[in-house]
Amino acid sequence: MKKITALTAAVFFAANCFSAQAKSVDNTPVVEVYDDDIRFSESILPYEGGLLISNFGSATMNPAPDENKGYIIFRKNGVNQTVVENLHKPTAMLAKFGHLFVCDETRLIVYDLKDRNVEPQIITFAEDDKVLNALASNGTTLYISVTDSGRIYSLDISNPARMIEVQPQIWLEIPGPNGLAVGGGVMYIASIPADYSNVTDENVIYRVRDLENPSAEIFYNVPGLYDGVALSDNAKTLYFSDWLTSSVKSIDIKTKKVRVMYRENGIGPADIAQARGILYIPDLVTSRIIEINLNR
Repeated sequence: MKKITALTAAVFFAANCFSAQAKSVDNTPVVEVYDDDIRFSESILPYEGGLLISNFGSATMNPAPDENKGYIIFRKNGVNQTVVENLHKPTAMLAKFGHLFVCDETRLIVYDLKDRNVEPQIITFAEDDKVLNALASNGTTLYISVTDSGRIYSLDISNPARMIEVQPQIWLEIPGPNGLAVGGGVMYIASIPADYSNVTDENVIYRVRDLENPSAEIFYNVPGLYDGVALSDNAKTLYFSDWLTSSVKSIDIKTKKVRVMYRENGIGPADIAQARGILYIPDLVTSRIIEINLNR
């Protein structure tokens, strides 16, 4: 099994990446770059014409075990509002059925979006599930990736006000599952090493064609430090972020043609999102958000 060590990755960065100064490649315009109220943002969720942005809020990208400075802001028309506080290390978010689901390290927290006075529900996982990383849904099923244990769970969210009555079920196991995207009954999974360093040929982009009988196949076979995945509005293009190449790329699902959408030396492109022709890139390393116009 071929490995790419952290040292090799550093050499790769130096040889292949450049400082774009917030300029995309392939003539894809950067719409906006902003960092106000952003503190180690890991994930973005388009929501009601704005964006929900999760932030670690700590002094570093690795909060201490007793830190609870994480927060989520809602950004709309350039105005930020803090909507959730006192989290440890919030990553992915998903809004459905009037509830907001948030990955916060070892737990999944469920907030009632219609009544802020309702106590958040906390769903726990197996003892060795330490890093809940991404969320996706299909109908009334929520999928949760756990990077360190290699598990993807399914969870029935048909009655989100009573999540205490359901338990996560192991749905699929692959090496280092990170970002998840579902469209047209198909799931795409980004794989990253559990130690976030030693890349192997198993750290690729996977596809699951049948969600009822899951089996992972390799969709994109170039190893990387893959983080987020997002589908285009018509589900014909998959976007994915890669820390190894400091870039976000697209791949045509039918032709497999790959295009570099954005590359900048030293960035940490995390859990990306796409909505209405705009690609949202949270740069975890430098605490800013980069927006790309896909329609021009």
